[in-house]
Amino acid sequence: MDRAAPLSGTHRRLRIVTAIGALLVLLGTYLVSATDQADATPSRADRADAASARADRADAAPDRAGGDFGTNVIRVAEFPADCTYSHRLPDDPIIFPGLPGASHMHSFFGSTVTNARTTLPDLVNSPTTCNPRVDVSSYWVPTLYRDNVPVEPAIATFYYLGEGVRSDVVANTQPFPLGLRLVAGNAKASGPNDSIARWSCLHAGHVPPSKDFVNCPSGTMLESYLDFPQCWNGRDLDSPDHKSHLAYPVNQACPSTHPVHVPKLRQVLRYPVTGDPSRFRLASGPGYTMHGDFFNAWPVAEMARRVQDCIRPVIKCGHDGRPI
Repeated sequence: MDRAAPLSGTHRRLRIVTAIGALLVLLGTYLVSATDQADATPSRADRADAASARADRADAAPDRAGGDFGTNVIRVAEFPADCTYSHRLPDDPIIFPGLPGASHMHSFFGSTVTNARTTLPDLVNSPTTCNPRVDVSSYWVPTLYRDNVPVEPAIATFYYLGEGVRSDVVANTQPFPLGLRLVAGNAKASGPNDSIARWSCLHAGHVPPSKDFVNCPSGTMLESYLDFPQCWNGRDLDSPDHKSHLAYPVNQACPSTHPVHVPKLRQVLRYPVTGDPSRFRLASGPGYTMHGDFFNAWPVAEMARRVQDCIRPVIKCGHDGRPI
């Protein structure tokens, strides 16, 4: 048998170089693969961020049918009207219609023409201080005094809400009827227990709320909250006491005597005053006599659209009645 010829030095060097080159190629392939795998595997922080983003998207998604507003909606049944102060008069077209000067002093918001003789056509054709401008309703409250000098709210916000009742009741909310007149609170309250009003301090949660005036620290504002009843009897735009045609919910539902659920109107007033509450009084008396009057003049179509698009599907809307 013939033997292979011995390799020359040149051939041996060539084989060694070739082998080294192959090893380098294999090593490079391994390193690239390992790097790609590491890049494709999310870190713990990345996984947490992704999970959080998925949760945020899930929270924002509608949980039941409504308008096609996409996924970025806030699940609160609400639309607001921000109304600046308009004027002050000792009139009340609900309690004392046609009797100028018969009432204690009131501060008016919304319609700029409200007085003792105001009727619905007057409101419908009036200018307004509200945002949105389509809200030509009239809202009024007893004037606040500090050291016997009148003080007006920096802003009055009237929230239209779907809350305090079961979800199926909210889903069947009806618009306020045009021309509805309503009073909430107790102007003749003899003590805090007779009141449903609440006083607090803006941006000062450490100050407990009260049914009477509170001592707000410097840099805050004195706030007043008042919720109107939200169950209507379905018939009357007013009643002899200006209250009993509506009622508050019982066990998260409207009573059989007042079966029609309408938005809850929440009156929020922010006054630019702080300090010693003994310096304050309302035109009606102590803080617990706070009350509010509402004369509805929203255009029927606008009120109906907001109830349909914001209240029933439980969506937070802005002044334009569109999802925020």
